[in-house]
Amino acid sequence: MQANPTHRPSGFHVLELAIQAIELLRPTVAHIRRCDRDLGEQLRRALSSVALNIAEGDRSQGGHRIARFSTAAGSNGESRAALRVAVAWGYVHTHEIEAGEALLNRVAAMLHRLGALR
Repeated sequence: MQANPTHRPSGFHVLELAIQAIELLRPTVAHIRRCDRDLGEQLRRALSSVALNIAEGDRSQGGHRIARFSTAAGSNGESRAALRVAVAWGYVHTHEIEAGEALLNRVAAMLHRLGALR
């Protein structure tokens, strides 16, 4: 596995933001995992779910498209909550997650505009 894999933009902006959030938060997730394996793994899975469901929704139609975007929105909310929980437990400081949270907030807004249900 390459240290810096070649990134191939999909052209779907919300997916690109979700991938950027993963790249940005990767060291933070690793640190959280060292402090609390379960929370770190749940955060890793939730962040992956955001990107993967966005990609699936981009290739879906009708109700399936909305369902995938809604699942992505749910995982996005879970990711944001997990980051806040990590701060509450003292595993990381607020300033360490701010940039990632900002990207996830943008993803949330874009998913809402794409029709994701709450």
